[in-house]
Amino acid sequence: MSVVIRLMRAGAKKRPTYRMVAADSRRQRDGRFLEILGHYNPLTQPFELVVHKDKVERWISRGAQPSEQAASLLRSLGIPLHPAPVAKTASETPKPKRAKNAKRAAPRKLSSRKVEKKAARKSTKKKAATKA
Repeated sequence: MSVVIRLMRAGAKKRPTYRMVAADSRRQRDGRFLEILGHYNPLTQPFELVVHKDKVERWISRGAQPSEQAASLLRSLGIPLHPAPVAKTASETPKPKRAKNAKRAAPRKLSSRKVEKKAARKSTKKKAATKA
């Protein structure tokens, strides 16, 4: 599910107000949403814009993409539109990839039960090959 931060129209006919919401990108503009992030009234002078900054930053850090109009309003408040890079620890750094034909350093250790099963399978295959 891709999440988008968009404006949802509310208010009376020819008197629009908007809610800034986090919604599934496949939903309608005024349809179901995940969370209300603020509101915007373009009719007042100067326009009224109230945004819960912590909620917006949390959604953006999770990968939500703001629409063009929502991004413009967020920029006017100085909210970063891209998640801040997180410093990786040594355990999170990716391991170098092996070449396709490279062999493992050491074979995996098998339990005694698996060794016995493998030996039994080999012996049945040999018997079937000699009969044919």
